[in-house]
Amino acid sequence: MTESTSTRSLAGRTLLMSGGSRGIGLAIALRAARDGANVALLAKTDTPHPRLEGTIHTAAAQIEAAGGRALPIVGDVRDENSVSEAVSKAAETFGGIDVVVNNASAIDLSPTPDLAMKKYDLMQDINCRGSFLLAKTALPHLEASGAAHVLTLSPPLNLNPRWAGSFLGYTIAKYGMSLVTLGLAEELKGKGIAANSLWPRTTIATAAVANLLGGEEMVARSRSPEIMADAAHAILTRDPRECTGNFFIDDEVLAEEGITDLSAYGGGQDELELDIFLDGW
Repeated sequence: MTESTSTRSLAGRTLLMSGGSRGIGLAIALRAARDGANVALLAKTDTPHPRLEGTIHTAAAQIEAAGGRALPIVGDVRDENSVSEAVSKAAETFGGIDVVVNNASAIDLSPTPDLAMKKYDLMQDINCRGSFLLAKTALPHLEASGAAHVLTLSPPLNLNPRWAGSFLGYTIAKYGMSLVTLGLAEELKGKGIAANSLWPRTTIATAAVANLLGGEEMVARSRSPEIMADAAHAILTRDPRECTGNFFIDDEVLAEEGITDLSAYGGGQDELELDIFLDGW
């Protein structure tokens, strides 16, 4: 962590992540790998994409180079058999599963009249259903872990009508992911399995921001994915019995860890773009 004296570690723990070939997911995986964690990635990008950097195989190579053990699993978080196979492979390869990271997400910010139902269904199936399915399928293994976490990359449940009124389909899909956190935290609180969400204060410099939200100008107004990786690491190394049911914002997590200088992640506050679903600084 950027200024942290924390000695908490993910060494020897196994993370199963949806997506992770690039962006925030890959940054979280690499931060865990530097501790010596095992990282299983369930992702679709088997071959290079013209507009997206990296594949599941290049991500696995980076994880290994960073000091972790990687298991790339080509599959689809929308498919029950695919998810079941990924959970089984991760548990068999590494001897269990300690952490599920619901990272995979589809985005389309079209207003209701312009949103094709095919895109609506895609967002529901990947974001909401995929998060529910992956966590549900991994539960038997999480129950056997003494450090079990489900971390979902989704926003606080902000009922300001501005957000649903701007992009209803995407809001439903992302809030569905957040409901997975809310429900699992309550349902599993007696089993020592934490369920939390993490969301960035600012836009993050990823392919989605570059391709869909405003190009290089928006990227320049965004923080780097490493801020989410460091915040995720802080959450995942906390006691799951004491840290569950939270809708964390990245900079607030780091402040709790004693990290207040965020300049290493890019930009000053006046230059940065506040992320969606957040009403202010």
